Amino acid sequence: MKPRVICHMMSSLDGRTILKRWGHAPNTQAYEATAATYEADAWMCGRVTMETDFTKGRAPDLQPVSAPLDRADFVADYTGGSFAIAVDAHGKLGWQSAYIDDDHIIAVLSEQVSDEYLAYLQRQGVSYLFGGRTEIDFAHVLDKLGALFPIRTLLLEGGGHLNGSLLRAGLVDELSLLLYPVVDGAASSAAVFEQGDAPGPATRFELLSQEPREHGVLWGRYRVARPE
Repeated sequence: MKPRVICHMMSSLDGRTILKRWGHAPNTQAYEATAATYEADAWMCGRVTMETDFTKGRAPDLQPVSAPLDRADFVADYTGGSFAIAVDAHGKLGWQSAYIDDDHIIAVLSEQVSDEYLAYLQRQGVSYLFGGRTEIDFAHVLDKLGALFPIRTLLLEGGGHLNGSLLRAGLVDELSLLLYPVVDGAASSAAVFEQGDAPGPATRFELLSQEPREHGVLWGRYRVARPE
């Protein structure tokens, strides 16, 4: 069963997501508190977000392998039922543990990653699955996540290119957007959804609810308007 995908993001009033431009220590408690209300089984981020916030630019400790490794999905032994999903098509993230807090890490890879990187993930106890030969097929990835792991609800937490890819593929069910009371103003700042120079058709959402949160944050919930 494909997990339900809720894109959960905090942005400036003009839709930008680079917090370091928002002044001194922007309060993001509302983001985590609101995420917890979904009781999601997993959350997903792209390589850049994971590298910036979690692996801190560490390189993987690659060692020679004695024989080629099959491009088969690997489910490591894990504890608990919550998961952190890292989309890392080329195998660049240097994990020191198989967990982020209590969330077991699942790497989403392309088949172009090296045998040495696969062996490294196995040594670390990190699960991985393949999303395609050269490009990631996110519909296929979601099918695998639902089949191999007890994941029924997934929070998609960016960056913008990852969010845009799943939105364009029709895989986002709901948008949970917290508007922080600041205007970024920089065209170079990443947006909640990005689809490059050749975007797909505009996606229409329907408002489900709006709720003020602490520190002037406004929480809006939207569902994707499906064709009747």
